[in-house]
Amino acid sequence: MKPSANALSIEQSAAPALDNPFRSSPAEARARILVVGTLLLVALGLIVYLGGHARLHWPNLGLLARAPLVVRLHVTAATTALLIGVGLMWGPKGTTIHRAFGWTWVIAMMTVAISSFFIHTINPGGFSPIHALSAYVAIGVPMGVAFARRHNIRAHRRMMTGNFLFGLIVAGAFTFVPGRLMWTVFFG
Repeated sequence: MKPSANALSIEQSAAPALDNPFRSSPAEARARILVVGTLLLVALGLIVYLGGHARLHWPNLGLLARAPLVVRLHVTAATTALLIGVGLMWGPKGTTIHRAFGWTWVIAMMTVAISSFFIHTINPGGFSPIHALSAYVAIGVPMGVAFARRHNIRAHRRMMTGNFLFGLIVAGAFTFVPGRLMWTVFFG
């Protein structure tokens, strides 16, 4: 018995959905778990350290307002990239909104990376080890864009997740070291 044309079209339309590279995959689920786990470890580390060393208070935004322009630009871009990055990781992939916010995220991340090369508070007059993360982002973000444009979604996902983790979460954790500006804004 020959299947009807309607039955074939339903089967054919269902087949691409199974291979849709924009669907959530086990790798993406692991990446989400890694991000959440990293955030929780950073938060736990701060809580343990803060035991008797400092007190959490409302952010002292006056300190940020008095910071040099490059620092304010850096913090604004990092905050923007963090908020958009979380939405991109948890939102649907391959959509027009994902692409639009993705380009915004790329601009914010490149602003974070480039502006950091003009901030020398850890090593006045020179670069510090944290600038290696900035170099990673300055190279990795364009690579992630190139992967997406070539439709290599797996490589795109890995590269952008790595930039999010190392360029925002890990590097951001270093900004909360006692004595640095973000530490003082929140805990000093």
